[in-house]
Amino acid sequence: MFQRTDTKVIQIGNRKIGGGHPVAIQSMTNTKTEEVQATVAQILELEAAGCEIIRCAVPTMEAAKALKEIKKQIHIPLVADIHFDYRLAIAAIENGADKIRINPGNIGDISRVRAVVEKAKEYGVPIRVGVNSGSLEKELVEKYGGVTAEGIVESALDKVCIIEELGYDQIVVSIKSSDVLMCVRAHELIAKKCPYPLHVGITESGTILSGNIKSSIGLGIILHQGIGDTIRVSLTGAPIEEIKSAKLILKTLGLRKGGIEVVSCPTCGRTKIDLIGLANKVEAMVADISLDIKVAVMGCVVNGPGEAKEADIGIAGGIGEGLLIKKGEIIKKVKEEELLPCLREELLNWKE
Repeated sequence: MFQRTDTKVIQIGNRKIGGGHPVAIQSMTNTKTEEVQATVAQILELEAAGCEIIRCAVPTMEAAKALKEIKKQIHIPLVADIHFDYRLAIAAIENGADKIRINPGNIGDISRVRAVVEKAKEYGVPIRVGVNSGSLEKELVEKYGGVTAEGIVESALDKVCIIEELGYDQIVVSIKSSDVLMCVRAHELIAKKCPYPLHVGITESGTILSGNIKSSIGLGIILHQGIGDTIRVSLTGAPIEEIKSAKLILKTLGLRKGGIEVVSCPTCGRTKIDLIGLANKVEAMVADISLDIKVAVMGCVVNGPGEAKEADIGIAGGIGEGLLIKKGEIIKKVKEEELLPCLREELLNWKE
């Protein structure tokens, strides 16, 4: 896999992105930022799940000021999401935001943009600029005959130029679309023209089902080309689901190691056990175990041992009983209700 390692390195709080640093997982809180304890609780939950950068909406001055207390209680970089009011961006920086997300086109004239850039420069806070295909400027829609990848890239680079001309180069760029292939094309274009780290995501991708499919395809194609420095899997669902999906996408692409990978067979007429429930329980059970191995969950004892050969360890269900399998070899037969605790004990005492 090609890796785009020549991007500028940007420091966001205690994390570096770009320049070949590992792709960082990002999410966004859905609490009211003004409600400090609820926001902190959600961020801590996301941290534990593997979130590495968190973004919070800052729609009010109260929210901007709340960042100061939130920052004291979390351990990952915090990005303030600002729209329309440049004063909120300034306040967010003063209250500890590690990065701000703005659209220079919607916070007012150049004097207001300059005020934000000067404050970011003073505090050494990076600015994320970017474009959402749904808000592409009218003149670019007309120029390209509709919303296109080329228009999205031109719009994003225009905004980068505004920040650069104000004497600042601590920039992260984001270009998003709900059209997966348009988003892929836009990233392929901008990767050749932009020296800054790219935050990658498929915007408004949908519910957990459709959002995961769209994000997996789009992010998979983009990341496999070595493009992308931070990612967010945008889902209409609990933010923690975004982290689970992002980790699995990165691991599937070989961009992230560590953590148990659970594989399971599809159900069929031979299945004599609640395979769906069992697979979900195994996935939940291994979440806190940091082994870098593959665990197989098979639905029958007929093909289970053979199908589990590529896994390090696995279980296969039968009628009221099941098998514990290691490297394709049956090592133990146990009662159905003992399958999960038996597997966990093996994992906690794992030896190659």
